[in-house]
Amino acid sequence: MVETTETFLVMRKMILLIYGILAYIIFLIAFLYSIGFVNNLWVPKGIDIGVEINLMTALLFNVGLLSLFALQHSVMTRPAFKKWWGQIIGKPAERSTYILLTSLALLLLFWKWQPMPTTVWTIENNSMAISVQVIYFIGWSIVLLSTFMISHFELFGLTQIVDNLKNRVSKSPSFQINYFYGLVRHPIMLGFLIAFWATPTMTIGHLLFAAVTTVYILVAVKFLEERDLKKALGETYINYQKKESMLIPFTKLSKQ
Repeated sequence: MVETTETFLVMRKMILLIYGILAYIIFLIAFLYSIGFVNNLWVPKGIDIGVEINLMTALLFNVGLLSLFALQHSVMTRPAFKKWWGQIIGKPAERSTYILLTSLALLLLFWKWQPMPTTVWTIENNSMAISVQVIYFIGWSIVLLSTFMISHFELFGLTQIVDNLKNRVSKSPSFQINYFYGLVRHPIMLGFLIAFWATPTMTIGHLLFAAVTTVYILVAVKFLEERDLKKALGETYINYQKKESMLIPFTKLSKQ
């Protein structure tokens, strides 16, 4: 009986490991597709690629998709929800499940996005267009590099899965101010903002995507994430707020 129980626990841990790895792979697919989608590069379905429908219908449909993603992303990152959800599926699987559902919500957005390809502005100068494209990739690089400057594998659930496999209790990540985090408090979000707005050709659809995601990032960071961090870290984070800007480097405009 004891041997059967131990075998079951080992199998459960291995299944959880495979689950975490699959969730991470799906995240990588969604992340890489994002790079192509936002600027219509290398992917079969970009932000301006597809059959065009009625503008108002496309607008409402796309706002609905963005709202669905924002709702899922916001609700599942709340501490109370994470505590409740962790009790249901187990704490080691909580982060991987969040990553999986976020990635699937993002892939759904890419799949069902309705193109609105009317041009708002375009950069005619070839050198300037190339420069903007370089800035676009810099934005995505900031996003990825910033995850490694804190704890990439903890952020995406793999650390928790491996700790569970080794019968270790995952520790809460320590507060770190590394590299980009010494310039702004939220470099990942700064990278997204750069990537979403840096485009040689801005269409109505791209403008909608950039504007809505920008509003969401500002609201979520200011009123949700910052509040949670202050509650969790207390004076440590309050002092960090006083020292570093929220999103804009080398300026006091966004300091709190």
